[in-house]
Order: sequence, then C-alpha cells, then structure tokens
Amino acid sequence: MSGVRYEVEGDVATVTLDRPDKHNALDWGVLSGLVEAQRRAARDKRLRAVVLRGAGPSFSSGLDFPSFTKQPLRILRAFFKLDPTAANLFQEAAMGFRALPLPVVAMLHGRCYGGGLQVALGADFRIATPDLEMSILEAKWGLVPDMSGMVTLRELMPIDQAKRLTMTGATLGADRALALHLVTEVSAEPEAALATLLSELRGRSPDSVAATKALFHATWNASEGAALARESLVQLGLLAGPNQRIAMKANFAKQPPRFLPRR
Repeated sequence: MSGVRYEVEGDVATVTLDRPDKHNALDWGVLSGLVEAQRRAARDKRLRAVVLRGAGPSFSSGLDFPSFTKQPLRILRAFFKLDPTAANLFQEAAMGFRALPLPVVAMLHGRCYGGGLQVALGADFRIATPDLEMSILEAKWGLVPDMSGMVTLRELMPIDQAKRLTMTGATLGADRALALHLVTEVSAEPEAALATLLSELRGRSPDSVAATKALFHATWNASEGAALARESLVQLGLLAGPNQRIAMKANFAKQPPRFLPRR
C-alpha cells in the first residue's frame, strides 16, 4: 500500500500514514491505502482495535493538491458514484474507519489539517500531543470539507463553532481542540494514554464494543422510536451470543474474562 503501512501486533492493527517528508499529505496512494487497510482490518475478527498514526513530524497536513490537480479526470472519476448517498473514494478514506466493527484510535501530533483532520475524525477516539495543530483548511483553497466532515463534525460540536472553523480555516492548538471536542484526550505521554484505553477495551466483550459503536452511529440523529427499537434489537443479538455469557460468568467468578473472537 503506497504511502500507508499496515501492521498487526497481537490483537491490534496499526495503520500508519507513511509520507513523513510530505507531512503525510494525502495523495492517491494514501487514499487507496487507507481504504485497503480498513478492508483488511474488517476481515480480521481477532482484532480488538485499530490504531491510526502518522510517521514523522505530523499526523497529516491534508490533501497533496499538486498530485491531484495534475489528473482532473481521475478526480471526476473518484467523485462519481451511481448512488449519490454512497461514499466516494475521498469520503471512504475517512468514513471507512467509522464502519469498522471495532474501535479506532487516532494518535495525533504536529499538523492535522484539512483532509487529514477528516480522516482523524473518522476514528472513535483521538489522543493528541500538546504540539497538535488542527485546521479545517479547505477554506484556504475556497472549498468545503468533502471527506465526510459534514457527518463527523455535527456529532462532535455545536453548529456555530463548526461553521466558524469551517468558514475561517482557523488553526487550533491541542487544548482548544479538546475544549471543542475535536480530540478525546491531550497527553504528553500519548503511548501511555493509548495503552490505558486499549486495556480498558480489551476487558469488554468484542461483540458489545462493536455493537455499541454501530448503535451510536445508527441512532445518534434518529428519532426516539427508531433509537429504542434499534437498541432492543441489538441487545437481543448480544444476549444470544457466547461472549455475553462469558462476560457474565467472569463477573460472577470475579475473574478476568477470556472472550472469543468477535462475531
């Protein structure tokens, strides 16, 4: 996968944006690599989490505009889709992490701009270092976020703040990003923070974690009736699965659970 490294250690897959000399700017290879990494992770039911990283001084400085402007026809083909409600290649590179049936943690440092920010927002959790710089940079180019930002931003922050950041392209530091809920945690020891989160997730059924993620995404903007119906349906599925029984027995025995792979 050009520009993206996919590595598995134990029950965690690490997806690394690997163009450090370009601050991991997103080109065709990176977009395709992200989609392929998502597909590989989805197929591996042993995994308990995916960690998304950027090599070098930044997470990602956004789209590599020179690489795209040289191929305008390819851009049109990437945007084209028979179903207008489906994700195109640009959107899938970010939205695909939301669709994974396991938690995704983005480790953010340095620059996190534009398309790179939208990829990060596709993760379930974002752990940032104090040197983080965030910007919805599309305004600089006379554009709007079009890599699923309209889905993820509305779930995280008030509409007036989202409008202001998107219209101005203002740059935020880590603490301001935390206050606006664009990151989950700011830590000078991000690897320790990641280890703590992964440990907490491993202590829970992989089926309930996957179901929780899917349930929130399906019901966050749904009506009360639709949300109630969906949560009952999901709960019945979990009650019929072996990992729920394993969790219950472990709790009664006051022993660590040993879960089966995700269903």
